Amino acid sequence: MAASASAPPTTRSLKRIVAASLIGTTIEWYDFFLYGSAAALVFPKLFFPESDPLVGTLLSFLTYAVGFAARPLGALVFGHYGDRLGRKKLLVLSLLLMGGATFAIGLLPTHATVGAAAPVLLTVLRLVQGFALGGEWGGAVLLVSEHGDAKRRGFWASWPQTGAPAGQLLATGVLSALTALLSDSAFGTWGWRIPFLLSGVLVVVGLWIRLSVDESPVFKAALAQAEARKGAAAAAEKMPLVAVLRHHWRDVLIAMGARMAENISYYVITAFILVYATTAAELSKQTALNAVLIASAIHFAVIPVWGALSDRFGRKPIYLIGAVGVGLWMFPFFALIDSRSFWSLLLAVTVGLIFHGAMYAPQAAFFSEMFATRMRYSGASIGAQFSSVAAGAPAPLIATALLENYHSSTLISLYVIAAALITVLAIVCAKETRQRDLENIEAAPEPDTSAAVAADARTA
Repeated sequence: MAASASAPPTTRSLKRIVAASLIGTTIEWYDFFLYGSAAALVFPKLFFPESDPLVGTLLSFLTYAVGFAARPLGALVFGHYGDRLGRKKLLVLSLLLMGGATFAIGLLPTHATVGAAAPVLLTVLRLVQGFALGGEWGGAVLLVSEHGDAKRRGFWASWPQTGAPAGQLLATGVLSALTALLSDSAFGTWGWRIPFLLSGVLVVVGLWIRLSVDESPVFKAALAQAEARKGAAAAAEKMPLVAVLRHHWRDVLIAMGARMAENISYYVITAFILVYATTAAELSKQTALNAVLIASAIHFAVIPVWGALSDRFGRKPIYLIGAVGVGLWMFPFFALIDSRSFWSLLLAVTVGLIFHGAMYAPQAAFFSEMFATRMRYSGASIGAQFSSVAAGAPAPLIATALLENYHSSTLISLYVIAAALITVLAIVCAKETRQRDLENIEAAPEPDTSAAVAADARTA
């Protein structure tokens, strides 16, 4: 095959590709998580000041959820053009969109200045953020997966996944530093804008690194093969979305189910925790931020370890450890927070994120290996991002509503446990993909089409 003819990347070039994916993913998750933290801590007062505090938080998390609603659209658009034009071009565009929207949030007038227009503008920019992130994830993990060493694909592809905790670490770190250095009045008046404006600088750095890497050799080879088939058949190639839904619908459903526990648990542990710790447990804002900050650093460190273990033992066993673990941890998680100790809070968040890492680390390679090259960006993105509407989007909102109505964490724990059960079922139904060759999988999903092309060539 043509793909096989490409020279394998050196370790140095592979590290550069990993760095390009990681820096962009980190910046985009920084922007996304910064909004989540601000939605819990400052947006209720700035954009919904006329509401009861907890209701204001609910409304703030509603704008947070809107970003998730735009992610499937981003997955469809970026997946389509990423499978047609290449991974690199779309990753540059996603970074520009996300960074621009985040920078603009830092310039927004608040409710005190423009009234009801303020939350409307905030929601529009949140939609742009979600659209961009919907296209970012698939391209970033595929760029590494398709360049990488097949025997260590789980390890290398897990590095873009560390962009989530790295972005969380960066966002929480900046907010924590500002809340420590500024008074509550100064932070609420102008200090909250600084982290959003900082995104402009980070995007410039990310673009410089991301523009320096080459397109995936596996994609180049598949594109050449597709063009040759088009010429032989004198017919247009199917849209990637159509091909995904025809040949990979089962894999899309498995990917969606696999994300339920991973997505819901993450946003409960990192976003809703800021609400629960500061209201139900009556801990300070600074204490909650510091716990998430330290736990995110540990989360960053364990993801490549879990990725390497998935290369050795398979994607499914490691993923199941995470799904079962996070389900079993939920009741101890809230019990530790209710003790109102910083160290208990830190232990609760850290263990939760370690289990989350066992799902998140192999996810990049796992999803990449499910789909054929010319529909891989669409397939991986659709499976990952459509589930976010039902999983990550409402998670902080549902958790906050349950807390307000029942004044207890029990139903919140059961909510995460139900998600874990769905994920366990999805992984059990999935096939192990660790041994799949990303180059040789190209023709597998469309045997009938290939046969038709060959017949046309013979009769021509």
